Amino acid sequence: MDEPTRENDPIYRADCPSRVILDQIADKWSMMVLAVLSEPQRFNAIKRRLDGVTQRVLTQTLRKLERNGMVTRRVLDGRVLGVEYALTPLGRSLQEPFSILFDWTVENIDAIQNCQRSYDAREDRAAV
Repeated sequence: MDEPTRENDPIYRADCPSRVILDQIADKWSMMVLAVLSEPQRFNAIKRRLDGVTQRVLTQTLRKLERNGMVTRRVLDGRVLGVEYALTPLGRSLQEPFSILFDWTVENIDAIQNCQRSYDAREDRAAV
């Protein structure tokens, strides 16, 4: 059997299970949830940190991350019931690559926005 290369990597196959995982972790909200969970936090604390996320989307995101082993969900005992979310070792292993991607985005946002403006200003774009 051939060694995997970029050309024949199984990730490019439609039936590769890693596609579902990539779709999940490359999702905007999943990346941001994993980034803000440097320490265990309650749902509302996460929601406050992620400006613009709805309760429904955050709930769905946390459930997917929990199902995929990236976060744990712990029901807190006490007078006021609560739920706390924390990174698992698997989820924590994504912090460094995400940090690199976030840094790259911040460093290149001006250039990207200039490209977007140039693209949008062109009237003679060929139909694709």
